Amino acid sequence: MENRKNFFHLHLISDSTGETLISAGRAVSAQFQGSSPVEHIYPLIRNRKQLLAVLEAIDREPGIVLYTVVDQDLAQVLDIRCRELGIPCVNVLEPVMLTFQAYLGSPSRRRVGAQHALDADYFARMEALNFSMDHDDGQFPEDYDQADVVLVGISRTSKTPTSIYLANRGIKTANLPIVVGVELPDSLLRATRPLIVGLLATTDRISQVREHRELGVTYGFDRRDYTDRASIQEELKYARSLCARHGWPIIDVTRRSIEETAAAIVALRPRLR
Repeated sequence: MENRKNFFHLHLISDSTGETLISAGRAVSAQFQGSSPVEHIYPLIRNRKQLLAVLEAIDREPGIVLYTVVDQDLAQVLDIRCRELGIPCVNVLEPVMLTFQAYLGSPSRRRVGAQHALDADYFARMEALNFSMDHDDGQFPEDYDQADVVLVGISRTSKTPTSIYLANRGIKTANLPIVVGVELPDSLLRATRPLIVGLLATTDRISQVREHRELGVTYGFDRRDYTDRASIQEELKYARSLCARHGWPIIDVTRRSIEETAAAIVALRPRLR
């Protein structure tokens, strides 16, 4: 038990793809070997309504907040609310921009996504990101044959952050949970276009992550079953059997970073960039 990590919530809020922010958050998190982040990624946050929904999520699962939002009014709303909640909130780009302004003697134009050239690759990544966000956690299953990749796995196997990471590279990715006793949608079983990959982890890893996640108030939810190792073993057994039955490759994410998992997925389908 001496090597058991502590988990914390890391909220990453961006008005663009979030790629810069994700890299910065993971680079810093890697310096703290005794702790591991549970990432919550919110890309394309560009208006007050979107931000308020994010703030509700932060209120439910408090942790460290990092953001790259160039709109000063939105940034102020975020700073004030995080201060009220008593949680750390850092504008990752602001110190860098101030340094540039001081040296160059002129203010920045504060354009959202200014680092991205508006070329075909950029628009492909935006399309993939929108698709992946729309098809998170089993939403719109009728569209699975439009995806490049579909990730399946039990709860807390990094399906969502892996989907977003792949989308940032132009790969349209959907994901859906595997739940014991719940049949997968026919649209997934009929799909011929996407690479379907099962994500698994060890029982201990999943239990630890689940223990550190606040889960809201779903009717009939039993936290003991959710974190119980015997129940998790049954979930993993069921997931493995489904993947074996349909011939889907499996990736163990226990000791992989999101980047490593994404690289393994791309390697399974060479035509993906």
